[in-house]
Amino acid sequence: MKLLSGIHSNALAYSMTTLGAGMMNSIFNFYYVKLFLNRYQISETAFHVAQVVFMIWNAINDPLFGYIQDTSRLECCARRQVSILYGAPLYGLAFLLPWFPWRHYEQGDWLCGLHLTVALCAFDGLLTFVLLAQCALFAESCSGHHGRLRLIKYNQVATLMASTSVLFCGLVSDNMEKFAYFQAFAVLIAALATACMCCTGKYSTSQYEQREIHAEDANLENSDGAFSSASVVSLTKQIMTEKNFLCFVTMNFFQVFHLAFYNNFMMIFADNLIPEDILSSSVRSIMYGAGFICPQCLVLLSHASLKKFGYYRIIMFSFYYEGVAAAVMCLLGQEHYYLLAFYVTTNMVIVQASFSLFNLPLADIIDADLIKHKRRLPLSSMVFGTNALFTKPAQSLAPMIVVKILNHYGYYNLNNVPSHPDISRSFLDLHDAMFYLVCLVPLCIAVLQILIWTPFSIQNSHLAAPQ
Repeated sequence: MKLLSGIHSNALAYSMTTLGAGMMNSIFNFYYVKLFLNRYQISETAFHVAQVVFMIWNAINDPLFGYIQDTSRLECCARRQVSILYGAPLYGLAFLLPWFPWRHYEQGDWLCGLHLTVALCAFDGLLTFVLLAQCALFAESCSGHHGRLRLIKYNQVATLMASTSVLFCGLVSDNMEKFAYFQAFAVLIAALATACMCCTGKYSTSQYEQREIHAEDANLENSDGAFSSASVVSLTKQIMTEKNFLCFVTMNFFQVFHLAFYNNFMMIFADNLIPEDILSSSVRSIMYGAGFICPQCLVLLSHASLKKFGYYRIIMFSFYYEGVAAAVMCLLGQEHYYLLAFYVTTNMVIVQASFSLFNLPLADIIDADLIKHKRRLPLSSMVFGTNALFTKPAQSLAPMIVVKILNHYGYYNLNNVPSHPDISRSFLDLHDAMFYLVCLVPLCIAVLQILIWTPFSIQNSHLAAPQ
């Protein structure tokens, strides 16, 4: 690859999709639950129905798009760069769907539930189409641990820049209190994100690109019917029967659940557990922004450690930290407000930072599958898609379970019931429930992840010679 003033051009082009998608994803995941619960006042039933529909669609579309991108002859699907180029504008439009109500919603309006369902499914569908192509580029743009670490480095710089979108959105809109400002900011982010992703579509390259062209010229005439439904089942079975893939996908399910838990509810928990006279609105905005900005800084700072110790040990260490921090916070209690703010923020940072490394084990799994089954080309999209088939439902399960628990303790009535001694006592119970969720969910997840991640056997790929 040509170097432009010390910059690796292909890594830069690859990371532009991370920049664009990161700006939109951070804002979408951080604000949509609070928007529909507090501003649109969606009913609990409609919220759960939307999440169930989303969970089904979320699980189906990843392996579906993965299979299409790995096997299709259409250029817009078969070539990773063209998939990103065509998908980017639609992805930007889908991002705008939740922020503009279809009418003035009354409390429990059925149309609000439909709005949430359409917004979630459209956004995730386009996210999947674009980011699966980018994930495949990660495995196919370069081989070897060191080349992929370079992509991770560029990716984290892009994610660091993208994560400031939550900070600036909070400051511009006063944490969504100035809703017209919030909407205008969302339109600006959609336009910038689309332009960034189109750069990847135009300028990124893959080491398999020329092989794909020659293979198509030589073999396409003889491949009619090669990718039947039976072949889909066979390929998926080969992927799913690998021990390392099973360990990773199970561990990743809990990581996605943990990440959705923080993304969707950090603002709600902090607003209720930490009094306003302790943390002002501007300080809260900075705290929320730090939860998205600091993970990228942490990954960049750990670049040398990743080279020395490898991703396996770094990820394992993060699980131990999360578990110990949760246990200590639970023992100390919720009255230590500054410590609680620090705990919530740092735990979110660690969860997001370790999750940013997960393309490394998946890329190693793809390499091992390529060698084991003597494939002509790697099944990159199918591996990423099959992983998502089992992990994406956690994105819906987290808000469904937490909203159910919170409403059981009176969260739905928090802003709609006049002050009353009994109500005040119920809100104290709600605060206790929130605190124990903040502590016990991370603790339980950390224990499970340590047990699941231990048997993963690709632990020393960082020791391989640079390629």
